[in-house]
Amino acid sequence: MDRRFVQLLSPLGVTLCNILLAYVAYFLARVIFLLENWSYFSQHLDFSHALEIFGGGLMFDTSAILVTNIPYIVLMLFPLHLKETISYQKLCRIVFLVINGLALAVNLCDAVYFRFTMRRTTTTVFSEFSNEGNLASIFFKEAVNHFYLLLLFVFIVWMMYRLYRLSPLTSHFSPLSAYPSPLKWWHYDLAVFLSLAALAPFVVAGIRGGFTTAVRPITISNANQYVNRPVEAALVLNTPFSLYRTIGKAVFVVPQYYKDEAEMARVFTPVHVPNDSLPMMKKNVVVLIVESFGREYIGALNTTLENSRYQGYTPSVDSLIARSITFSHSYCNGRKSIDGMPSILSSIPMFVEPFFLTPASMNHVSGIASLLSGEGYQTAFFHGAQRGSMGFQAFARSTGFQAYYGREDYDEDSRFGGDDDFDGMWAIWDEPFLQYYCAKMSEMKEPFMTAVFTASSHHPYAIPEKYKEVFPEEGLTIHKCIRYTDMAIGRFFRQASRQPWFKNTIFVLTSDHTNQTDHMEYQTDLGGFCSPIIIYEPGVTDRHPEVQDKIAQQIDILPTLMGRLHYPKPYFAFGIDVLNTPAEQTWAVNYLNGIYQYVKNGYVLQFDGQKTKAVYALTDSLMQNNLLTSHPSPLTSDMERELKAIIQQYMSRMTQDRLQP
Repeated sequence: MDRRFVQLLSPLGVTLCNILLAYVAYFLARVIFLLENWSYFSQHLDFSHALEIFGGGLMFDTSAILVTNIPYIVLMLFPLHLKETISYQKLCRIVFLVINGLALAVNLCDAVYFRFTMRRTTTTVFSEFSNEGNLASIFFKEAVNHFYLLLLFVFIVWMMYRLYRLSPLTSHFSPLSAYPSPLKWWHYDLAVFLSLAALAPFVVAGIRGGFTTAVRPITISNANQYVNRPVEAALVLNTPFSLYRTIGKAVFVVPQYYKDEAEMARVFTPVHVPNDSLPMMKKNVVVLIVESFGREYIGALNTTLENSRYQGYTPSVDSLIARSITFSHSYCNGRKSIDGMPSILSSIPMFVEPFFLTPASMNHVSGIASLLSGEGYQTAFFHGAQRGSMGFQAFARSTGFQAYYGREDYDEDSRFGGDDDFDGMWAIWDEPFLQYYCAKMSEMKEPFMTAVFTASSHHPYAIPEKYKEVFPEEGLTIHKCIRYTDMAIGRFFRQASRQPWFKNTIFVLTSDHTNQTDHMEYQTDLGGFCSPIIIYEPGVTDRHPEVQDKIAQQIDILPTLMGRLHYPKPYFAFGIDVLNTPAEQTWAVNYLNGIYQYVKNGYVLQFDGQKTKAVYALTDSLMQNNLLTSHPSPLTSDMERELKAIIQQYMSRMTQDRLQP
């Protein structure tokens, strides 16, 4: 190979070789973590699952290594030929060893601390022990008790030092010497600059967890994608990743509205204890979470809009509503797709930050799937994007879904169109994927519980080429997508109605969140949370369809289904069984830019965590008249008291890992 070419590429090659040493250190730290806590993992850890965990850990190691080593990479590849000196290269080695030595140290410390927390350490540890004055003595004692970890630390750092490679050009370059012919200084600077530019997108992708647009920056909850039990997520993660991903995200601060736990529980408790003695009715449960399918688009739920002339964009769903139970007021509990999953499937609303993106996502979380799995149900989650997209697979697995079907699984099914049905951006088009969903349910053993998350009514708001004349552009850019998805839903129900399991099934249709609007009523603080909640039970609701004059929300779906099935055991849910709750006791809550909104008894109360900021009548659809000064104080006080109990229960249970009964 041409000597000049080797010289030009040597800074990049040396950098990558040394970064590889960091990977080895992280791998050894994970092995030590496993061996140190073997009793927590050994009973459920066979060889294939260990490979899955270690393979998943590689993604989190990559993110942590690249984030922490950015200073080293920049130092090594900064386009300045004067840095090729012995002293500069030794400085780079010191930076490398300090960065990765600290990473190794916190990983080994967590191998000991894990047994106290059953999770990787996050930045909450600093506030947790901020008032403790004996940390030094505790650390010293544990260092003595685990002296072998200290020896391993010294050995691994020494090996990194020994194996670290200095630049081969160091012996040739110095600020005072000439550059070896035929290599010129500007050749070198240009090559190093191009190396840095070429490496940058790979660093960004490694930190995010992938290249594709469907991949969100990975967070600690993504570890659930590779585990069978929540405790195993600690083995997938590494501590540097858990620390930097939670910097500035101490989102759950427990207020002290109630000093007495029992008093707070009398006002509100998320623990539900069934009070009927009827035997459990093991009907199938099917939950359709429709991307961006806001209430505004549905004509049957807006009969008074535009002076009762509004038709909407959903003839198929309108037809479904005519056979279903819906509600006069229904809301989502967040504004993102990652908010919809916990709200709908685990009855956990979004407060302050998306549950997915907080340390509490590693708590022990139940859900519809886990509750029904315990009663002999087969469970599966469907999403037409690639596996790992949006963290859905991780959350589904952590909440009890036994199987997950995504784009890769659709591609492998010869009955369907494979990757030809990919929309080019996010996922398989809704129409074919919902047909696949129906077909896969027909292969499942009853009773089953499934959920599907659609994708086509999502930015950039495209529809299949063959439907562009059928659903032309109209109104907002999303409207053609709503019509397309509505058609797909109609086809799904027609196909499902031909299946033997159809009449023994309860269907729930809702949206993950709302999206584009062209009516002022849906552009208010509360209007932006208006989502449909449709309950369809063949043979039951089609005989007595109804729009109940109640307030419903996504977090009500779980308890409502448990009530309908006569689930016999205590369970955890922030929502209520809306079908078996009197209208005056139904309510909804959501969080928007630091404000909690609490809807009950025909009013909307806005609360900033300290005091009520505004009160509006639900009939004031544009939220124009703040009634705070004129509204009867007893009712306002009752609403604020109830909301405070909900908030404090939420915050305390999130921080104490009490999301189960």
